[in-house]
Amino acid sequence: MTAIETASAVQRGETSARAEVDAAIARIEARDDELNAVVVRRFEDARREADALDRQGALADLPLAGVPMTIKESYDLAGLPTTWGSDALAGFTAVEDALVARRLRAAGAIILGKTNVPPMLADWQSKNGIYGTTHNPHRHGFSPGGSSGGAAAALAAGYVPLEFGSDIGGSIRVPAHFCGVWGHKPTYGVVPMDGHLFPGTDGHEPDMGVGGPLARDPADLELALRLTARHPLAPAAVETLAGTRIAVLGVHPTAPCGDEILASVEAAARAARDAGATIVCDAAWPDLAALHSDYLRLLLTTLGRGQPLPDGVAMPSVEDWWQQLDQQARARRAWDRLFEDVDIVVAPVAGITAFPIDDGNSESRLVEVNGEASPWGLQLAYAGLCNYPGLPGTAMPVSRSSDGLPIGIQVIGPRYEDFTTLGAARMIAAALAK
Repeated sequence: MTAIETASAVQRGETSARAEVDAAIARIEARDDELNAVVVRRFEDARREADALDRQGALADLPLAGVPMTIKESYDLAGLPTTWGSDALAGFTAVEDALVARRLRAAGAIILGKTNVPPMLADWQSKNGIYGTTHNPHRHGFSPGGSSGGAAAALAAGYVPLEFGSDIGGSIRVPAHFCGVWGHKPTYGVVPMDGHLFPGTDGHEPDMGVGGPLARDPADLELALRLTARHPLAPAAVETLAGTRIAVLGVHPTAPCGDEILASVEAAARAARDAGATIVCDAAWPDLAALHSDYLRLLLTTLGRGQPLPDGVAMPSVEDWWQQLDQQARARRAWDRLFEDVDIVVAPVAGITAFPIDDGNSESRLVEVNGEASPWGLQLAYAGLCNYPGLPGTAMPVSRSSDGLPIGIQVIGPRYEDFTTLGAARMIAAALAK
């Protein structure tokens, strides 16, 4: 069942919160020795919370009544470790829940535990020295993505219907793509990041970093976003694909893309066109190559805050920092101009599918694209389409590769039109299913 269906069944008395929690725990215990997705567990506390919810009775006002879920390890839960997968932070224990966790619990959700991440949330595979390696449910030995890799794996394995992750470089959308589930990267600033700061700190939210939901059903994404957003968001600007103006991005100018992924993007665009959408062939694209270069500089600055930088790389000066912010503002305006003539953009989440888990340095990692070796880091270009200008992006499953791995695409929209991308993705999925 979806999260919404589960809550409805609990509210109607057709099942109980305890029964749903016990069933989810049983699913985790049956398979997670193999997958290693749920790495911090609070099963007995979850059972007690479920029992209390069942005794409470009046559940009509709880949209997630009795829904078992998990949450990314990087979110604080009181009394549990928050390490970001870093050996240096192995002893840190959170003293209070992250704000999104409090909001989800207030809506009736039961959090069973926390899911695996890469060290410092900085890789597209989810393995570290504290919790070990998470495997893709679709193929053992392959990456579930990162940094919300454990989150997507828990969903794809059927453990729970809902998860909450974070994204600064594709960390929600890439795991959703690798594992064949749904994920939404909200507009920057929409979801509060209190309790998802560097462990032990209480400073400024990271530039470009956002929190957002993952699920197996798009309606659950919409509900989770409504429950966790700082302020109410505007309704979807498009209610039907008929007349919707779509720009299609295939190959990014700085990153290769697999033929099967391009075919999936084209299939989604074709299905939308057949449903009445207009494909805009002369879209006024920003200078994507220049924007990607600027994105990488800002990403290095953001991720390098308080951390040792690679040899030969200096922390930017205050003047450099302001220049980076000015460049980012220009990027936002360039995308705003595109969206004057386009409602949504359809693009790859990444130019690759899930890759074999490796033990090497991610900076030197090579991945295969159309039979040729390519530096893994180039693939950040597709993630940065959303992250750098702060745009909403919804990752949706579309197809499978010839070797059976999931392929997703992302639907990108104007800032603060999160429900436009969510709704458009849902309608494209329906069109593809016809």
